[in-house]
Amino acid sequence: MIKHVILWTLKDEYSKEQKEKILAEMKEALENLAGQIPGLLDIKVYTKGLPSSNADVMLDSSFISEEALKNYAVHPIHVEAANTKVRPFTASRSCLDFEV
Repeated sequence: MIKHVILWTLKDEYSKEQKEKILAEMKEALENLAGQIPGLLDIKVYTKGLPSSNADVMLDSSFISEEALKNYAVHPIHVEAANTKVRPFTASRSCLDFEV
């Protein structure tokens, strides 16, 4: 099994209210990928970090194989979610992929 974990920080230009809306839409769009992409076992988005956090959102997903992760990266519904609900709003991204 492959774990795919991403941390994003939103751009500073957004108000608290805007950030809450962006995070809710990001969470919904990404978690709605469950059951739609072959090889994606589980996907969860966390947006309620403690004040000690230095990221705004975390994606925690699991795949059956590294090949499934590669296919997810280019799958049209993932690309659509990323291009409309994630990339336009984020300032930074960190990723860790690993085998469990």
